[in-house]
Amino acid sequence: MTATPGPPVAAAAHGRAGRNLGAATAVGVGLGAVVVASLFVYKPAFSLLVAAAMVLAVWEISTALAGAGINVSRWPVVIGTVPMVVGGYLFGPEFLLGACGVTVLLGFAWRLPKGADGFVADATATVFVTVYVPLMGGFAALLSRGDEGPWHVLAFLASVVASDVGGYASGVLFGRHSMAPRISPKKSWEGFAGAAVLTLVVGSLVVALGTSLPWWAGTVLAAAVVATATVGDLIESLIKRDIGVKDMGSLLPGHGGIMDRLDSMLPSAVVAYVVFTVVDWALHF
Repeated sequence: MTATPGPPVAAAAHGRAGRNLGAATAVGVGLGAVVVASLFVYKPAFSLLVAAAMVLAVWEISTALAGAGINVSRWPVVIGTVPMVVGGYLFGPEFLLGACGVTVLLGFAWRLPKGADGFVADATATVFVTVYVPLMGGFAALLSRGDEGPWHVLAFLASVVASDVGGYASGVLFGRHSMAPRISPKKSWEGFAGAAVLTLVVGSLVVALGTSLPWWAGTVLAAAVVATATVGDLIESLIKRDIGVKDMGSLLPGHGGIMDRLDSMLPSAVVAYVVFTVVDWALHF
């Protein structure tokens, strides 16, 4: 008898529990407490926290790519990450984008002495890491600006966490139909549905309770985050499959590397910033 495609997906979803969930939960709660404290006790500290996380992530992904023979201009990107994130918080999105351009140019210059062989591949990898990590991460710092900035960040982070938790729980319990078997066999459409439901509830509540925006703004945010968090997770899975690693690192017990925790947050930070900016503009038009 030919096996149906359903059970392998469910088994794969159950296999995700192979991680140390206790350690993962403890690390997640601890990181969450640090983030909340930085936002509501001394807000500028949040941009420094983001910058530190991005520096670690750049180093981690550059190391993983180097293992596959892909060479990023690591030091220029690491050094450029701090002014990108902190400067973006202090001076706005124009500074973030400008600092990103300067960082890329420095990365190109850093690579010049090695000659023409492999230059295009290495330069492309440098642009990729600069945009993927500190530029996207910098939008989280941009979100924290303004009087309601901490709540905007909290709504964005809570939505991402809700998407991860809802997707995990629903996938384990009900996962039967694989979403992207060639990229991430553990992801199912049932998991995506669970992620959508929980994220819509959490996003709407946080925005309604913590900001002056209408509740539907939280619904728009949640819908956008569910999509980008899922795509971000799939992108990270595809990168890891391409370079042949299970995790990007081992810094965070129960999670893997820091990039394994940031995969869904990086693209979602960009979209969250756009959502809050557009909603605010529409309400005051």
